[in-house]
Amino acid sequence: MKTIRNFFQEYALKIAFVQAWMAVLGSLYFSEIAGLRPCLLCWYQRIPMYSSAVILAVAILRNDRKVYYYVLPLTIIGAAIAFYQYLLQMTPLATLVPAVCNAYESCSKIDFITLGFVTIPFLSLAAFLVVLIMMVIMLKSEAKNVKRN
Repeated sequence: MKTIRNFFQEYALKIAFVQAWMAVLGSLYFSEIAGLRPCLLCWYQRIPMYSSAVILAVAILRNDRKVYYYVLPLTIIGAAIAFYQYLLQMTPLATLVPAVCNAYESCSKIDFITLGFVTIPFLSLAAFLVVLIMMVIMLKSEAKNVKRN
């Protein structure tokens, strides 16, 4: 158990970096190659993910172990938007709360689904949660190091 914890503490920044860039490339694939038009909430999710990807890249170049100060708020906002859109798609929430998402497409429209529950907002939420968990691991690791010194 200790080796798994050590692994994630050591590689949390790199895991978050890879996950953020996979999400960026995945979103670009869906819109530019697969031809799926992103809705307004999709754009709102792209903003924090694209920003996080660039911030994490700079953090790796600068060896900044306190990048969680910048990335945590972005991932929390992005995860909340993704969760809301997933609820719009998979629950009756769309009928209760009319989402006015007419930038390109309806935010409750399901363009892609696999396994009966995995949609694009679900993938986005999962990506945000992976980055968020890695940032929390870095934060806790830093707090333990401060207590030891």
